[in-house]
Amino acid sequence: MAATASELIGGPAGKHAEAGGHRWWNALRVMVLVVIGMFALGMVQKVPCYNGAWFQGGDPQYIHACYSDIPHLYHDRGFASDVVPYFDSIPGSLSGSGFHHLEYPVLTGLFMEVASWLTPHGGSMQHRSQIYWVVNSGMLLLCAVALVVLVSRTNRRRPWDGLFIALSPALALSATVNWDLFAVALAAAGLLMWSRSRPAAAGVLIGLAASAKLYPVLLLLALGLLCLRAGRMRAFGTTLAAAVGAWLVVNLPVILLARSGWEEFYTYSRTRGVDYGSVWLIIMQRTGNPLTGVSAYAAALLILLCAGIAALTFYAPRRPRLGQIAFLVVAALIVSNKVYAPQYVLWLLPLAVLARPRWRDLLVWQGAEVLYFIAIWMQLAYVNGGTKHHGLSADGYHLAIALHLAGVLYLCAVVVRDVLRPEHDVLRLDGQDDPAGGVLDGAEDAFVLGFLAEEEPGQPYPAEQPYPAGQPYPAGPAAPAEPEPGSPYEA
Repeated sequence: MAATASELIGGPAGKHAEAGGHRWWNALRVMVLVVIGMFALGMVQKVPCYNGAWFQGGDPQYIHACYSDIPHLYHDRGFASDVVPYFDSIPGSLSGSGFHHLEYPVLTGLFMEVASWLTPHGGSMQHRSQIYWVVNSGMLLLCAVALVVLVSRTNRRRPWDGLFIALSPALALSATVNWDLFAVALAAAGLLMWSRSRPAAAGVLIGLAASAKLYPVLLLLALGLLCLRAGRMRAFGTTLAAAVGAWLVVNLPVILLARSGWEEFYTYSRTRGVDYGSVWLIIMQRTGNPLTGVSAYAAALLILLCAGIAALTFYAPRRPRLGQIAFLVVAALIVSNKVYAPQYVLWLLPLAVLARPRWRDLLVWQGAEVLYFIAIWMQLAYVNGGTKHHGLSADGYHLAIALHLAGVLYLCAVVVRDVLRPEHDVLRLDGQDDPAGGVLDGAEDAFVLGFLAEEEPGQPYPAEQPYPAGQPYPAGPAAPAEPEPGSPYEA
C-alpha cells in the first residue's frame, strides 16, 4: 500500500538511488508532520462542540460525535475554582456525579492540574473551558508526536512503522476525548527502553505510566512471562523493582497526605457497574439480569484469558515477541472490562503496531473502532435526546459493540496465528528474533512446555539460526540438494 501510494511522488527508491540525497526528509520528520496534520484534523472534527455544543443541554455534542471530557471536567472537578486534586474535596455545587475527589490516577491528575495553571482565569466559564481544551490538546499533541517517535525507534530496522500511528483515524478521533494518550506515550517509552536493553529505565517509565493509567501494569505481566521462558528473570526483577519504585515515588506522598483523595480512583474502578461498550452491557440488557457481581465476572474472565496467554507463551514452538504478548494481555483487558470508552483504543494502538505491522489487519481493526466511535455517540444522542430519539437504538449499539469486539478478536487471532506459525510473522521473515525484545532478542529458551520440551538435548532450535535477508522462515526440514531416486522429494 505504501509503495503504491508513493507513485505520486516517484515511487519507491531504486537500488542505485543515492542514499541521503534529501537528508532533511527522513522517515521520522515525515511521520511527525503527518501526525501533526492528523491531530489537527481531529481537532477540527471537534469544532461544532467547541463553538457551543459542549455547553448546551441535550444531544448536540453527541449528534456531532465531538464529545470530550476535558471541557466538562474543567468546571465539574473544580479546576476552574483552583481546587487542588486529591487534597481538596470537590464542592457539591460543582459536580452532580457524586465524586468527592478527582477520580483519576495521580499522574493524570497532575497533567490536568498543569493544564489548568496554563489556562487564563479571565472571561466567562465557557471561554475558559474552551481554552482549557486547547491547552490540553497542545499537551496531548506532544504526547502523540512522542508516541510516533517512540514506536518508530523501537524497531530500528523498520523506522516507517511509526506511520501506522501517525495515520491512525482512531488516534485523530480519540486523542482529545480524554487524557489516555499521556499514559500511552509513557508506556511506549518504557517499551523503547526495554528494546535498548535498559531494564531499569524501562521499569521507571512503566511505573510512571501505571501512575497515569492502570493498564500498563499488564506490560509487566508480558515481560515476566517472556523473561521466565528465556531465563532472563534478573532483568525482569530490575524492571519490576524500578516500576514499583517509580510508582511509589509518585503515589506515596499523596497516599500519606491525602489518602481519601488517592483512593477515589481505585474505589470507583472496583465498585463501578456495567457501563458503555462492554460485552457485559449486551448480556445485561438482553437478558434483563442486572449483573450485580460484574466485577468478579470481569476479573475471572481476565484471569482466564491471561492464563491462556501464559500457556501460549510457554507452548509456542518459538518464543513469542514482546509486542505480541503485550498486545494480547492488554486486548484481554479490553475484552473483559466492565466499560469500553472510545479512547481506550489508544491503549492498543502502539502494541498492535509492534505485534502485527500490516496495513490490512490494522485497517480492519481500525475500521471496527471508528464504527464504534460513531456508534457510542449516536447511542448517547438517542438516550439524551428526549422524545426525539435521534441517533442509534440499543439494538444498533449492541451490534456496534459486537463489531468492535470482533475487530479486536480478529487482530488477536492473527497475532496468535503468527505465534504458533512464525513463518507468518512479518518481523521474522528476514531471520530476526525479537527486535523490540532487548535482552530477550536472540536469547535461548530456559523454560519451555510442549513442543520444545521434546527436542533432543544439545540440538539448537532452528528459530535461533540466522537466515539470509528476505528468505521466509522455513516451515520444515529442507529438501536435499540432489534427491535420490525414489525419494519423496523426487516428485
